[in-house]
Amino acid sequence: MSTTIKTPEELRMKTEHCASCLNKKFHCENGKRAIVVCGGTGCMSFDSQEIKERLSKIIKEKGLEEKISVNFVECFGFCSQGPFVKIFPEDTLYRMVQVSDVDKIIEQDIIGGKVVDELLYIDPVTKEHVQKQDDINFYKKQMRIALHGCGVINPEDINEALGYQGLEALLKVLTIMKPQDVIDEILASGLRGRGGGGFPAGRKWQFAHDQKNDNKYVVCNGYEGDPGAFMDRSILEGNPLDVIEGMMIAGYAIGAKNGYFYVRAEYPIAVKRLRIAIKEMEDLGLLGDNILGTNFSFRAHIRLGAGAFVCGEETALLNSIEGKRGMPRPRPPFPAVKGLWGRPTIINNVETLANVPHIIREGSKKFASIGTEKSKGTKVFALSGKVNNVGLVEVPMGTTLRELIFDIGGGIPNNKAFKAIQTGGPSGGCLTMADLNTPIDYDNLIAAGSMMGSGGAIVMDEDNCMVDVAKFYMEFICDESCGKCSPCRISTRRMLEMLTDITEGRGTEDTLYQLQYLAEVVKGGSLCGLGKTSANPILSTMKKFP
Repeated sequence: MSTTIKTPEELRMKTEHCASCLNKKFHCENGKRAIVVCGGTGCMSFDSQEIKERLSKIIKEKGLEEKISVNFVECFGFCSQGPFVKIFPEDTLYRMVQVSDVDKIIEQDIIGGKVVDELLYIDPVTKEHVQKQDDINFYKKQMRIALHGCGVINPEDINEALGYQGLEALLKVLTIMKPQDVIDEILASGLRGRGGGGFPAGRKWQFAHDQKNDNKYVVCNGYEGDPGAFMDRSILEGNPLDVIEGMMIAGYAIGAKNGYFYVRAEYPIAVKRLRIAIKEMEDLGLLGDNILGTNFSFRAHIRLGAGAFVCGEETALLNSIEGKRGMPRPRPPFPAVKGLWGRPTIINNVETLANVPHIIREGSKKFASIGTEKSKGTKVFALSGKVNNVGLVEVPMGTTLRELIFDIGGGIPNNKAFKAIQTGGPSGGCLTMADLNTPIDYDNLIAAGSMMGSGGAIVMDEDNCMVDVAKFYMEFICDESCGKCSPCRISTRRMLEMLTDITEGRGTEDTLYQLQYLAEVVKGGSLCGLGKTSANPILSTMKKFP
């Protein structure tokens, strides 16, 4: 049973001890070595659990438990090359490891001290083997802020999270900052909501702070439903403490005592690790009443979503948490004024809250120095589709689409021609070769005819039919529309019928006219963001591929 931490000084001592232990693990003092295995959902689906178990079994059989540790870490990001096994202190990264490779890793590397060359990444240009993670081109232009700790720490061990700067920001907030100081720091950082709309996080917090009410709430929106999106899932799987800390800081800033994580039930590993982190925090006395001997009390709760895409919209999400059908509410009033159970509520997505500890810890100026004039910091993308390097990518705002697709993504497989990239999911649009030099930020993507969205980025090549792409997204929208307002319920169905006519050879010039007309109707008349942006994939593909 963990000892309760009651004062700021006790927390400082705890984190210093954990940092020392983590440092010893990675630098492998006294001849010890450490093996970490990717425990992200993607690698788990390719037997990383069995790989870890096999590693542990052989090490035990050979009597090496005192010299070698084996642990899970979260996603390394480079999903198309997984499963990964990394060896410390050499930082040797093995990719596409199979259970049958484990014996060779133990015998040749761990015991024999010789790298297993055939399991190393091979640079597609130089054809050379690359031993260290940081030397792989996929990682060179990335900057991990929201993904802090992912691929480094064991997400099911709070001691490793504490040793990797965990709760440093919360300690700072509770000891030397007032609620308004915290809000001012978030405002100065320029942090905008990473869930899609890009609304300034500090302004949202200020609205809720200014409401006079004894009961306020913080809600973490972990319900990413966009096709091809897995950013929030990976953050929750990789360092749940970071997101809990961001939620607690938000609660302190606005005067909330309770926070709710709303997460997809389809994310069992993320939910499991979040539950473990909350339980460990409670056992240490870091969630509950009078945290660290202060007047600040806070509790975290988990609610699971049941599969409705519309529940990613913040007011539908609130209805779902309250036990009602997940349908949007008219706004105003906005949730910061009247949200969960009619009380002031701020809703931030996982990635937004994951940025908060970094901002408080490092200072708003450092965060604001990254990115573009109106879009500060970094952005996490789930890069997928017709691209060589499928994976999770975090880049500074202002990185161009060309850098994302060709430098980090490694270009298009089989020497096919690039055709388009869909950003923003069902609410976004397609960008083409003419847009490749566009710096990625909220305003530039909108000006180009798409949007940031939560961070899905699906690449298409010369073989993709853009009418089929528009039809795919419209089928998704039709399935996911809650049906509350007629512009979305009826118009999206009619637009899908027209797209079907086009793909089956029945389309006419009048079909295109009617499609354009209905797209404007649903855009202007729908109740929530799902409906208002539902026609974007159609409008962007009609514009880019007339």
